[in-house]
Amino acid sequence: MTELHSIQTPAPAAPESFTEPEAAFERLSMLYDEATSFLCTQFEALLGGAKPSKRLRAFYPQAAITTSSFAHIDSRLSYGHLPTPGHFAATITRPDLFREYLTQQLGLLMKNHGVPVTIGPSHTPIPLHFAFPDGMHVEGALVDRLGHPLRDLFDVPDLSVTDDAIVNGTFEPAPGSPMPLAPFTAPRVDYSLHRLAHYTATAPAHFQNFVIFTNYQFYVDAFCSLGREAMARGDGDYVAFVEPGNVITPRGAAAPDAGTPPERLPQMPAYHLKTGNNSGITMVNIGVGPSNAKTITDHIAVLRPHAWLMLGHCAGLRNTQALGDYVLAHGYVREDHVLDADLPSWVPIPPLAEVQVALEEAVEEITGLEGYELKSIMRTGTVATIDNRNWELRDHREPVQRFSQSRAIALDMESATIAANGFRFRVPYGTLLCVSDKPLHGELKLPGMATAFYKRQVDQHLQIGLRAMEKLRAMAPERLHSRKLRSFTETAFQ
Repeated sequence: MTELHSIQTPAPAAPESFTEPEAAFERLSMLYDEATSFLCTQFEALLGGAKPSKRLRAFYPQAAITTSSFAHIDSRLSYGHLPTPGHFAATITRPDLFREYLTQQLGLLMKNHGVPVTIGPSHTPIPLHFAFPDGMHVEGALVDRLGHPLRDLFDVPDLSVTDDAIVNGTFEPAPGSPMPLAPFTAPRVDYSLHRLAHYTATAPAHFQNFVIFTNYQFYVDAFCSLGREAMARGDGDYVAFVEPGNVITPRGAAAPDAGTPPERLPQMPAYHLKTGNNSGITMVNIGVGPSNAKTITDHIAVLRPHAWLMLGHCAGLRNTQALGDYVLAHGYVREDHVLDADLPSWVPIPPLAEVQVALEEAVEEITGLEGYELKSIMRTGTVATIDNRNWELRDHREPVQRFSQSRAIALDMESATIAANGFRFRVPYGTLLCVSDKPLHGELKLPGMATAFYKRQVDQHLQIGLRAMEKLRAMAPERLHSRKLRSFTETAFQ
């Protein structure tokens, strides 16, 4: 086996400057297609028997901008402007998936700063695994036919450049290198896009800008019924309903016409009620626990959604609560611990006014109660999220004392994690829970009680969540993406 010393790349492309976002996007798309096509073509040639003589490499495209002015920019919008003069850049992947996002972000930069954006190749290699289109994989049996270790021939995913340092506020550029323009690098985005397909059994392209997380299949069953009924009616804004396996039911159809249901559901199946501009609603059953909640929000965040909500069940901690009551979280006690290394527990997770108002108005409209009467079924307060589902089986005097000191009114295992990751990733968040048991007051979650509760309450709870999302969708995105989620030095891209 000969050792490969030189490198073969696509023909070099010179950077070009643009003052129109659509033209800049087209250049990004062309560079990305050329790079990924080169890698795929070379890989197929090697599988066909070609003998490698050089290492094969292609690079992500890059968007960059430089400004030297301290001129004041209209910063009412939380994104779209550079924090300081300097040179900023972002590596870009999957332009086809992010067309609307990229043209908007680039357009805001051009408008706000009056300088061109430069598009050209970056110095970040594209891993072979990320170059293949959806549905294609680097199979182990095929790799064995190459005659060389895969890492000798191509770049592979590198965790040393795939991290959350930018969004965590810990990124420090090397001397002479640009400051970050976007919250995620291209390898980090690609990593999550592949993880999303794995965990949810749906392609990233189906995800919508408004996401509901739940911890019970009952909610998913109700969501599926609503989605299929909406497609059969053929009215409204929704154009398709997508289920795991990329099973697609188009508007006006009574049954799917594309996709194959998986033999078994994935770990966190996703369902998508789609509109033509991705402003529909995605629901994900995240199951139980903060680890799942962190995992899925880590990956959905790269799609830059406009809002996500947690709809699920919780333990009511107050004697005045009844089964079926709602809890609108305005604060969180974070005892989930999965985000401690990324977002210290002393960081407050504030309520977002737009989301809070939308949820409260949705409860009023769906239940028919308002004002003082609404207090009979809903409380606003602190939700405690814990990482031990059986906390009741230990000496619980100490955690109960903490919950009381924090003024907590409900306990679950996911909500604080989802809200904290929304804060960390600058994604507007909210929580509306439904009391399904009261362990401190002798009402444990038992099979018979739970079944009756689910039948009575799930449909109404889901309708409230959907109505809240419709209210948020009616707002302009710039109203949703709050400046209170932005730190001292922020990326220009939302």
